[in-house]
Amino acid sequence: MTGILIKEKISRIVWEYIVLTIGTFLYCVPWEWFIIPNNFSSGGVTGLLTLVQYATGGVIPVGTSYIVVNAILLIMAFMILGKSFGIRTIYCIALSSLLFEILPNFSQFFCVEGGYLFVPEKALIPMIAGLIEGVGLGLVLRFGGSTGGSDIFAMIMNKYWPISPGKFFLASDLVIIAMVLLLPGMTFSDMIYGYLMMIVSSVIVDYVVVGAKSSVQVLIFSDKSKEIAEQILQMDRGVTALKAVGCYKQQEKDVLITVVRRKGLHDITLMVKTIDPKAFVSVSSATSVYGEGFEEIKTGLSRKAKK
Repeated sequence: MTGILIKEKISRIVWEYIVLTIGTFLYCVPWEWFIIPNNFSSGGVTGLLTLVQYATGGVIPVGTSYIVVNAILLIMAFMILGKSFGIRTIYCIALSSLLFEILPNFSQFFCVEGGYLFVPEKALIPMIAGLIEGVGLGLVLRFGGSTGGSDIFAMIMNKYWPISPGKFFLASDLVIIAMVLLLPGMTFSDMIYGYLMMIVSSVIVDYVVVGAKSSVQVLIFSDKSKEIAEQILQMDRGVTALKAVGCYKQQEKDVLITVVRRKGLHDITLMVKTIDPKAFVSVSSATSVYGEGFEEIKTGLSRKAKK
């Protein structure tokens, strides 16, 4: 039994690092193949470092400054987010630094005229880049890693307060993107392109990180509420019966209410339809669900209480 558990643990760790590798690759590609070749920029520390690269005429490339800045941020990750986060962060930052050095050598993939990924519509470039970056960064964050930079601060905030990573990035990146106007030759359009990438990336990050954990509240109106409730309990889900009176027939009946993950909604509705094809089911999104089986309540008070 112990051997099986060890193999499962090893398999899980290997899978996590495979996903972290894919996510890191997807995070670096849009910067080196889409954004930098077109002299664009966007938010986050990486966006700030691209501005440094432009301002120095390429003397300080992103790959070099990326290592220095994130070495400092790693100390914060170890102190606040723990060693497990730090190990994954070291791996992602090291891989990102390597990719930022390697990817520029594949100029045939640059999103410029003559490149394989060329897009003639200029406004689509930051949107495509934001989509790819959002998927990559979302995968990294979802598996407990970090590509360094502002997402470390986002993870710190999200640990104690219910602030989604996407919303944090949206707020912190506004100033960084606007700083592109400080560089000679940059225009208002360049800033707008940066905001386009930021918005798309923020939405995708939230979807990848939180989307799979989103929940729905289900109200079930049925004459066979007892049988349905028993089946819900057998599915290891909680359910509550609320007393209600139908206004048309003035009959008292139980209305069942349960909260499930969105991916489990199909099983619930299929079961209800099987037991009572005439049942009325109302489904609504539950943006914040806290308690056993869902998310932990984050108020920022627990850390202070321990002190």
